Amino acid sequence: MLVWLSDYLIQFDSSFAVLQYITVRGIFSILTALFVSLIIGPTMIRRLNYHQIGQVVRDDGPESHLSKAGTPTMGGALILVSIAMSTLLWSDLSNHYVWILLMVTMLFGAVGWVDDYRKVFEQNSKGLSARWKYFWQSVIGLAAAIVLYYTAFGAVEVEYIIPFFKDVAIDLGVFYIVISYFMIVGFSNAVNLTDGLDGLAILPTVMVGGALGIIAYLAGNTEFSTYLNIPYVVGSGEIVIFAGALAGAGLGFLWFNTYPAQIFMGDVGALALGAALGVMAIISRHEIILFIMGGVFVVETASVIIQVASFKMTGKRVFKMAPLHHHFELKGWPEPRVIVRFWIITVMLVLFGLATLKLR
Repeated sequence: MLVWLSDYLIQFDSSFAVLQYITVRGIFSILTALFVSLIIGPTMIRRLNYHQIGQVVRDDGPESHLSKAGTPTMGGALILVSIAMSTLLWSDLSNHYVWILLMVTMLFGAVGWVDDYRKVFEQNSKGLSARWKYFWQSVIGLAAAIVLYYTAFGAVEVEYIIPFFKDVAIDLGVFYIVISYFMIVGFSNAVNLTDGLDGLAILPTVMVGGALGIIAYLAGNTEFSTYLNIPYVVGSGEIVIFAGALAGAGLGFLWFNTYPAQIFMGDVGALALGAALGVMAIISRHEIILFIMGGVFVVETASVIIQVASFKMTGKRVFKMAPLHHHFELKGWPEPRVIVRFWIITVMLVLFGLATLKLR
């Protein structure tokens, strides 16, 4: 929005041209989303407490979680409001990637909101049935994948890039839609599964989202993309603004979500943020890098798949409890230790993922 205003004001004062720079707007996007979260957060927590919108805790989980019952949930709405406000304020709204990201994030958030609503108001710990949740995720994810495919400017935007190789790019054709669909829906659920401890999911999401923003900026710059030998994606640089908003909103939420949490993200936040990461990776053409940087999300999801498959086939469990973070809790790790160690692992994976841009 401010980009359009600066276009007009430049004729009166050339200093307004600074708002044309993506890097400057990206920084302001981070700060805006952060401040919005910090300002709105206390009011939202008070209102959620007043209306008794508290977390319903499963009785088959770790005993330490029983004390979390009643803690306000649906805090992901705070993240989504902050992201939307900051993105709309600082983005070039003529960029279609911005709108695709916003729409996917908000629609997945809506699915999560219904899920949380049923958990809280109907006192049903399972929330929206898995069938209907997956159905609506699929509808939104497939629609986004189709739009991205048919709005691609060239063949390079639908090629599958393989890290570590300079000239290996697989022309996916229409199969691009299938992979994109699974990326969006898959990471939406992966972040949701990881969101089980105070602050466990949000900081890795911030780190991975920030790194994807950097990659998108490089991919949207002709000089950097040529130097790094990565696909040049017209307009992808504008994703930096959304990534900045996600990072700022996430850090603001972490202020209240850090152990012991004053508020939980809920599915309204986790489903939306996971889908946003998937879309960002697709646009920047670095899906495999997302699997590397988001390794914590991938492993958490794999632990659930392994646990279910093992129990159905052999009647035995591989882990004490899935997702994986509960396994370590039941082994005696204090909750903060699990959280911080998963954060440290994510830092290493994000740095390695960024390093692959040069290791080609």
